[in-house]
Amino acid sequence: MPAASFLNDMLQALAIKGRRLIGQWDNAALDVAPTVAIPSLEDELDALVSSRGEASGTALAQSILARWQGLDKEGQRDFLTILNRDFGPDRARLDVAIERYRQDRSAAALTALSHAAEPRRQELLRRLNLASGGTATLVKMREVLLKAMADDPELKAVDADFLHLFTSWFNRGFLILKPIDWTTPANILEKIIQYEAVHDIGGWDELRRRLQPSDRRCFAFFHPQLNDEPLIFVEVALTSDIPQRISDVLTENRQKVRPDEARTAVFYSISNCQTGLRGVSFGNFLIKQVVDDLRRELPNLETFVTLSPVPGLARWLAAERASPSVLDDELLGQLDGLDIANWQNDPVERAALAPALSAATAAYFLRARSNGRLPDPVGRFHLGNGARLHQINALADLSPRGLREAHGMMVNYLYKLDEIGSNHEAFAVQDKTVASDAVQVLLPDPRPTSTQEEVAAERAIA
Repeated sequence: MPAASFLNDMLQALAIKGRRLIGQWDNAALDVAPTVAIPSLEDELDALVSSRGEASGTALAQSILARWQGLDKEGQRDFLTILNRDFGPDRARLDVAIERYRQDRSAAALTALSHAAEPRRQELLRRLNLASGGTATLVKMREVLLKAMADDPELKAVDADFLHLFTSWFNRGFLILKPIDWTTPANILEKIIQYEAVHDIGGWDELRRRLQPSDRRCFAFFHPQLNDEPLIFVEVALTSDIPQRISDVLTENRQKVRPDEARTAVFYSISNCQTGLRGVSFGNFLIKQVVDDLRRELPNLETFVTLSPVPGLARWLAAERASPSVLDDELLGQLDGLDIANWQNDPVERAALAPALSAATAAYFLRARSNGRLPDPVGRFHLGNGARLHQINALADLSPRGLREAHGMMVNYLYKLDEIGSNHEAFAVQDKTVASDAVQVLLPDPRPTSTQEEVAAERAIA
């Protein structure tokens, strides 16, 4: 019997025993007539966080999660409101700990203060996690929480506790890297199709083309408590050279390469699968682990590079065209062709727009900042992991999504192993995008000072 199955059976047995110990609070689940009134949700939550017995605590956790799953949208939001309102720090205990620390700066007093400052809901979530299937249910609970926060910012305190615990529960030590191929069980392959977030997979035939050929690889991280649910996966193409268009990778009629002759590994799609784990970093571990595994399997590989989308480009460029701050008037004029319907189908318009879009993309990465950081999320991820912006590719993804998000632009990020540390430091500490000469030469001249700005500056000096 698999260890996970044995553990779930044991927890289920504890839960049933515990329900009897706590007075059959969940009598409906035991198919017997109720002997006591079923308590309110608030009472059950309070009983769980105060419980001392393992069996009764597991039963309570099972009961609470069952009630959560039976709630409608409004009921689930009420549940989250209860967590926020009633399960923060014990304020009386915290006041005592603060006063004690003011008078006694000892390590013991500091430890007591730290414990008192912890919200009660953190312990509540830990105990809910003891229930069979608790981890998966809590991940789905946070997915609901992230949506609810849009209407109720006060719930951010609850989210901070979820994220704090998930960062620990899903650290690299618990993650399992598995290869995904055409022999992988169908229920997992279905989820690869479902969760693909970069280049849609149209069905089983297309999935086969991405997994079955010998020059293709796919890897995913799993967690022992989520069974067959991938957390994140990466698709890899083994090639001779660095590709400049996604069609070079995905077309069925591409030139195939023998793995032992490949010189380049191309990470062309990285997809996070669990919305409820947003903010928990897996991608940097994934890329490093996959690079290590590929180097062991194929020592002939010399280059590790991505072919990446630029999902923030079109939004930034629209704002820049409406209110310029980075691009000069000449380049902005060259981008007017973007207003022509279906420009991507006109060879003349494509040829005219390609150099202008390349220059604008270079400016986007090297000069544009929003709230003090690069506005592109994919760029922040790879540059923060120590990659170099290696190449900008025009007309590289003419799919509806590629056109909508980036006017068809894609880029290559190069992972050069001896540069990763210094590149990471440059981006994280100096806010510097490390870019190749081929990218920097595309950069347009800085936007000249406008006449109005010159007049204002002269008046200020006068």
